[in-house]
Amino acid sequence: MLLIPAIDLKDGHCVRLKQGEMDKATVFSDAPAKMARHWIEQGARRLHLVDLNGAFVGKPVNGKAIRAITEEVGDDIPVQLGGGIRDLDTIERYLDSGISYVIIGTAAVKHPGLLRDACGAFPGHIIVGLDARDGKVAVDGWSKVTGHDAVDLAKKFEDYGVEAVIYTDIGRDGMLSGVNIEATVRLARALRISVIASGGVANMADIEALCAIEDEGVVAAITGRAIYEGTLDFAAAQARADELATGDTDVG
Repeated sequence: MLLIPAIDLKDGHCVRLKQGEMDKATVFSDAPAKMARHWIEQGARRLHLVDLNGAFVGKPVNGKAIRAITEEVGDDIPVQLGGGIRDLDTIERYLDSGISYVIIGTAAVKHPGLLRDACGAFPGHIIVGLDARDGKVAVDGWSKVTGHDAVDLAKKFEDYGVEAVIYTDIGRDGMLSGVNIEATVRLARALRISVIASGGVANMADIEALCAIEDEGVVAAITGRAIYEGTLDFAAAQARADELATGDTDVG
């Protein structure tokens, strides 16, 4: 189980939201690049970036902070990025700048042709982000809930050739209330591609619960507020996930 620290960017700062609401942002750092280096030093093997402003306005906004992070990270680990990505030119610029995986969310739902074209133009580099409330997909920075069923859309996008699906339970994101294991497993069982869990990770018990469903196709989990507020020690959590993956649970 790969644990992926989240660096959510709002107005150039590293923040966390509660249930995706921009007016409920907690600022954790005004130096996102230093935060990226911190997580690498803690053992992160991938980073998850979100341009929150971009997600709401539909175009990249936090470009300066993103460039600072990619320059800091270099070739050390892969970086995945979502938020405000609505066209192929933006995807190409991000990939050329050092981003390894581009996450398409709202645009995939509203303009599936873009997702299909992106998978064709940049195979192996496109991840789809499905953010859902009660199983229904939300768009536009989670501000609008559609009538689309998350599982049905994921199966459609799988056929386009996406690398993986990030599944976020909006109701749990930033709330430290635990991962929606049932919904995540239901999605993973319906797909051949990998699922990355997001939303609600709070403590080591959540990590162990996620490791228990890794064989279902849930291969990674994004964690944010828990590692910033200290309810989860990232280095210890990744070490525990590695132990469970190898069967070496003797930590004495």
